[in-house]
Amino acid sequence: MKLVWTLLVLAAAAMSLAQQQQQQPPKTLAVAVQPVPYSHKLHLGLGLQCKMCHTNPDPGEMMGLPEVKTCLTCHATVKADSPHIQKLTGYAKQGRPVPWVRVYQIPSWVWFSHKAHGEAGATCETCHGPVKDRDVIRVESNISMGGCMDCHDKNRASNDCAFCHPPR
Repeated sequence: MKLVWTLLVLAAAAMSLAQQQQQQPPKTLAVAVQPVPYSHKLHLGLGLQCKMCHTNPDPGEMMGLPEVKTCLTCHATVKADSPHIQKLTGYAKQGRPVPWVRVYQIPSWVWFSHKAHGEAGATCETCHGPVKDRDVIRVESNISMGGCMDCHDKNRASNDCAFCHPPR
């Protein structure tokens, strides 16, 4: 019986590895070089909130990256002569989105809902660290499976495999 169990575990691990290699998500950069420099520290220090730039459209699973029109709400007049702001204006004139580099990336085989985590009491800082103290955002939280499971244990959330890895 023990041999059968071991073979099942090895087969599941091999299938998981093969699937990961086929669906390898983009590598998360320690420090992403953004197309336009942006200081979270400066903007949050002015009283802006994360959700003002990072929208969470229905159904609420994924936070969006800032749209150029959001930036230009203020920057049509604030520092409009800055080369960086002029670059934003160029994206707007061309009808192109700002090609922000996503810093945090959830693998395709993991189900994650920002909405569900927010409703459970998690804040942006829970997973993304002290963003308000950062000029440049980098991955500094343990968003690995182990880190997520530790957080689920601490907050008495399910660690059942199917909770985050639903069957396809």
